[in-house]
Amino acid sequence: MKKTIALTHPKIQLDRLVDSIKHDVKKYLKRERNKKLPADVDYWDFDCKYGNTESDAKVIHLTEINKHIDQAAKSGLPSFYLEIIVKHGHRQSKDNDPWAEHQ
Repeated sequence: MKKTIALTHPKIQLDRLVDSIKHDVKKYLKRERNKKLPADVDYWDFDCKYGNTESDAKVIHLTEINKHIDQAAKSGLPSFYLEIIVKHGHRQSKDNDPWAEHQ
């Protein structure tokens, strides 16, 4: 998902528009997570970027998306750029995990 999202609409209030954008992001993430995993993959991971425009987008963590959307609305930006790319996730082994012995 690579998208420039407008925060202005002639008929929809800003708060409802922000809620709609957050819902669309959540729906996209759910749809991607429900896809079948390849055999050598543990989970679906996401690379995310956010910025006022595509050229100045910075890498952010997945959990920070809603915070950045709210910040854009408070700042009065007319639009912002959001990029969410799906990638394969692999769990890291925890060799020094004391709980691993007890399981």
